[in-house]
Amino acid sequence: MLKGKQRAYLRSIANTLKPVTQIGKEGVTESFLEQLDDMLRTREIVKVTILENAGLDTKETANAVCEALRAEFVQAIGFKFTVYKKNLEEPKIVFPGHEQAKAKVKAEDVTKKGKPTKRASRR
Repeated sequence: MLKGKQRAYLRSIANTLKPVTQIGKEGVTESFLEQLDDMLRTREIVKVTILENAGLDTKETANAVCEALRAEFVQAIGFKFTVYKKNLEEPKIVFPGHEQAKAKVKAEDVTKKGKPTKRASRR
């Protein structure tokens, strides 16, 4: 489940994306779901277009696709919707504030205030 700020961050990423795949008059098929799942595994975020002759509602279709793939719905605008699914092995999208923690490097011969230690002055 995405939080509001995470969803907003994904929307900002999706703003520059072009739709990669589309749903035609056949609707949502098994082959489409397999193809979309592969795309989500490599990209993590995918924008989909629903063609006008499909006759599908955008939000209902997006929710059905997300439920089938266990993905997260990001947004729907017009005939386009965006889907996100985290890749657990090789994550590509890192949310702000969730960067990998870095180990602190202790400076030798320097105190916490940045002054040289007594040991450093003996050398």
